[in-house]
Amino acid sequence: MPSQTATQENSAAGVTPSAPWRVQAVSVLPGHRLAVTFRDGASGIADCSALLTATDAGIFGALADPEFFAKVTVELGVLTWPNGAELDPAWMHENIVAQKAWAVPF
Repeated sequence: MPSQTATQENSAAGVTPSAPWRVQAVSVLPGHRLAVTFRDGASGIADCSALLTATDAGIFGALADPEFFAKVTVELGVLTWPNGAELDPAWMHENIVAQKAWAVPF
């Protein structure tokens, strides 16, 4: 599957989230992974593949579908999907800065 990019400016007019851990850009990678870049220039990979085997993923269950997973956007510095699922950017930033990668625990 070719990589797809889903980068979007912050959608709230006139609002610029300035916290260094806010996501600035995201690209969808194969294998349910996301390449993320933060406002402070830090970047790395968020591996979301664990949701494929999660028994009770709740709202994140829809992300198992590769087409739906690829609909990720950046809203006010947070990775979001159309069903309301979000990944905590501060937690992601902390782990990516420490390891350059983060396996999202589902």
